Amino acid sequence: MRLWLKLVLVLGMTLAILVPLTMVRGVIHERQEYRQQAVTDIARSYAGQQWFAGPVLVVPYRQLIEVEEPDATGVVRRTRRVQDSQWTFFPTALTVDGDLRPGIRQRGLHEVRVYEWHARAKASFDLVIPADPGPEQARRIGQPYLSYGIGDVRGLVGTPELKVDGRRLALEQGQGVRRGEGLHVRLDVPAAGGTRTVRTRLDFVLAGTERLALVPLGHQNRFSLVSSWPHPSFEGSSPRTRTIDASGFRAEWDIPGLASNAQRNFLEGVAADRTRAGAGDGSGLAVESVGVSLVDPVDVYAKTDRATKYGLLFVLLTFIGFFIFELTRQLPIHPIQYGLVGLALAMFFLLLLSLSEHFRFGWSYLGAGVACIGLITFYLSAVLRSVSRALGFAAMLATLYAALYGLLVSEDNALVLGSGLLFVVLAALMTITRHVDWYQLAGRPSPRPRRSGPGLGEG
Repeated sequence: MRLWLKLVLVLGMTLAILVPLTMVRGVIHERQEYRQQAVTDIARSYAGQQWFAGPVLVVPYRQLIEVEEPDATGVVRRTRRVQDSQWTFFPTALTVDGDLRPGIRQRGLHEVRVYEWHARAKASFDLVIPADPGPEQARRIGQPYLSYGIGDVRGLVGTPELKVDGRRLALEQGQGVRRGEGLHVRLDVPAAGGTRTVRTRLDFVLAGTERLALVPLGHQNRFSLVSSWPHPSFEGSSPRTRTIDASGFRAEWDIPGLASNAQRNFLEGVAADRTRAGAGDGSGLAVESVGVSLVDPVDVYAKTDRATKYGLLFVLLTFIGFFIFELTRQLPIHPIQYGLVGLALAMFFLLLLSLSEHFRFGWSYLGAGVACIGLITFYLSAVLRSVSRALGFAAMLATLYAALYGLLVSEDNALVLGSGLLFVVLAALMTITRHVDWYQLAGRPSPRPRRSGPGLGEG
């Protein structure tokens, strides 16, 4: 078979292997969707991703105001109307801390990370109530309320305990960052023109799924989270201090109100589908927040998906090895044999996915690699008419699989390892083929080098 025709067939077979590789990636994405459905089911029956905001103290009032508006004849007249409004007070100092206790919920094959947050929220308010503007603009101050925003109140475990100025008060539902979400308590009506300092403390236990966000609504905010989960992912502003080790993590935030847009977002009544930190749970909170996610350090779907991106490279390098073997050993390999070996390589990724759902990723990788390399070695011992040649290819494949595993577990060094691997492969190919006469293989005479010297042109 002519060299150029062989090259075309090998290239076509390589592209054809893209079909099963694409199908494998489709299966991976499908399993990822199943996993997300498991998270949604757990959140529906347990509690969703949580956020905590507040407290905020709201003082409603009703005031008589004068407005100018046209009457039925179009003449602008001054008239009096009653207007409902409110004063919103944010904490002068807000301190939130607690212990995030992780757990695992099982849904079929999938494990979903949940937690119970044993928390304390302390806040102090310095209230300055405006004086009465006089009889012409009569003002009536309503009953103020202290509100806390909670993403999913179903996650509350037990009864939260609220103390205001040392006095225990019973909480009611609603009146959170948006009406209907969170908790609130009614306070005594303040006097017009008066000042008052209010100190609050809320002790509560809040359950949630995978993620917790905190909203810095105070003029000075101090947040502290402690957990035994050793793989946190911090979102929003980075913690001022954090320690992470095998026993868990501790993170502390110190956020001045001037460095956050949370108060402005709250007053503007922003209502988007997620927090700036990316709640992703449809909570509707659109206030700037900081938070932490309990991350799975071994996301088998993400790693398997990354592995399939190198699948075409595996097939291409294997086919190049076959092609070089044909050139050096003069042993023809049929395109169908190329294709069967390519399918075996593609099967590795499907085996890796299925095994990793039941076993640790490292053992799954080893099992899938041994199975596929063993199958290919058994097949090539007949195709290449030599067990030693088949073992040589097996060694090459084992090296490739080992290199790929190094790329997967060393994500930070993936680029340098990948580029180094490609350089080594290219150097090996150039070394092996440096003496190959490509003109002779193509069925054409090799061009003779032109002679130089005194005898040039002599007959």
